[in-house]
Amino acid sequence: MKKSFLFVFFLLLLMSCKETTSDASELQDAGWAVEIAKLPKKNSINSKALAILKDWKAYNAFELSFDKIYQTEFREDFVLIIEELVENQKLLEASKYPQQFDIPQIRGRQKVLKTYILKIKGNLEYRQNPEIAIKEMIVAFNNLRQHFNIVVNSNLPEDLFSNEEN
Repeated sequence: MKKSFLFVFFLLLLMSCKETTSDASELQDAGWAVEIAKLPKKNSINSKALAILKDWKAYNAFELSFDKIYQTEFREDFVLIIEELVENQKLLEASKYPQQFDIPQIRGRQKVLKTYILKIKGNLEYRQNPEIAIKEMIVAFNNLRQHFNIVVNSNLPEDLFSNEEN
């Protein structure tokens, strides 16, 4: 009986010592299924808006950080990019807006963009797939850029939308 028990114990010990073939990169990138090529592209900004935006340093720093999204391949790099976006977004929010873009519509779109950046950060912290939130963030960023174009191309007088009684 002791010999059979030792034989079974030895057999179980050998089976439990079997090497696992899990790849370290698979464990490291668990939940990372974002295909950069399938992400929406950035909208272009017209020349009038670009002339105003070129002097807005906080926005330019944010846009440079945003462009890094299209260059990342690994989850850890993406986490760092999102942290950088959070910091640059805070600086952008606290910065002095150009006069034409210091309107509630631009600030509102920026808050929506901030919401999606924080949503991605939460997804990454909880090891969830951030692909949907990334696409939503890019759409929000494109909406912000599109509104820059709308503001500079608008020919309506500013007093048209005021609530003053005549």
